[in-house]
Amino acid sequence: MNSKDAKKPTQKSAFREWLDSVLFAVVAATLIRFFLFEAYTIPTPSMESSLMVGDFLFVSKMHYGVRTPKTPLQLPLTHQKIWFTNIPSYLRWLNLPTLRLPGFTEVKKGDAVVFNAPNWEDDGDAPLDLRTFYVKRCVGTPGDVIEVRNQQVLINNKALENPERMQHPVFMKTKETLEESFFDQFGIRNSPDASFDSADWLPLADSLNQLVGYKLNTSQVKISEISKSSFAKSFDYDSFKDVKGQAFEAIFPHDTTSFKWNRDWFGPLQIPAKGWTVNLDAKNVKLYQEAIQKYEGNDGITIDGDKILQNGKVLNSYTFKQDYYFMMGDNRHNSADSRFWGFVPADHIVGKAVFVWMSLDPNKGLFSGKIRWNRIFRFVN
Repeated sequence: MNSKDAKKPTQKSAFREWLDSVLFAVVAATLIRFFLFEAYTIPTPSMESSLMVGDFLFVSKMHYGVRTPKTPLQLPLTHQKIWFTNIPSYLRWLNLPTLRLPGFTEVKKGDAVVFNAPNWEDDGDAPLDLRTFYVKRCVGTPGDVIEVRNQQVLINNKALENPERMQHPVFMKTKETLEESFFDQFGIRNSPDASFDSADWLPLADSLNQLVGYKLNTSQVKISEISKSSFAKSFDYDSFKDVKGQAFEAIFPHDTTSFKWNRDWFGPLQIPAKGWTVNLDAKNVKLYQEAIQKYEGNDGITIDGDKILQNGKVLNSYTFKQDYYFMMGDNRHNSADSRFWGFVPADHIVGKAVFVWMSLDPNKGLFSGKIRWNRIFRFVN
């Protein structure tokens, strides 16, 4: 054969090489995101001081096992909408059952867990795997009896170890006038839209408008640091506690007549476990009706007062098909969690928060402490 007749390999154009590189990067990122790790940002203060607004996390999918997608027909690297539009990023033409591949551990009490928020109205009818992501701390696992008694979480009537940086509001009694810079040095800062309930520090005055002290929403670690300051002060831990027997309509199961529960006094409540059979009666239907109706994949479930019916027949007992968990934020008076919306089903679990790779203070400028260097490259605990 004449060498002139031999075909020369076709050289790719610069655009084709660029396109191939982009395609490879998207496929690789999608596989990593699906099987290994995914990046998330902390948008709310519900986990402060353990996790801060502006923390960027790596979340491991491997710990609890990879969850198969319910809606595989989705534009890669998107969530509910296509970037900068209101157009859904997925198609419902293929709707698969949710399965989980084996992981190398189970969800444990004390884990910081990322999950799809159950019963979040803003998600509308979005598929399970595309619903809003939350990160909270697991405080109760399947089969546990959970109770919050005077702010202390109890599991099976034994006190659960509190997170080191768990926050509660306390009253610091003092006549010392303190500026924002004083609290800032302890990492106690208010967001621009802070209210009385959400503020991390707030001056309080008496009827004569004389300073009597400050409301602080912070951890015992920081209170110990403030205690070393030279001015006269004392701390009252009871001023902002919810009163025992005071029922909150917003608290699960949203029945203030039968359940006098609030943020600091909650339960006892048994968390459903796969295979657990509960005898249903007027006293507990409100506790389990949402799980049975919405998360168990049952058809024909209706609620009639204090009765649960399936296809018109009253259920006197029910055996659960999956495990459930109870999640709470470390910022105990500024967290929407299981005390408000109940159990987290196992198929809502996404992964374990393991690592903070970047942290940006939303209230600071680029050259005035925007990057929180002391939080970068730290493990979540």
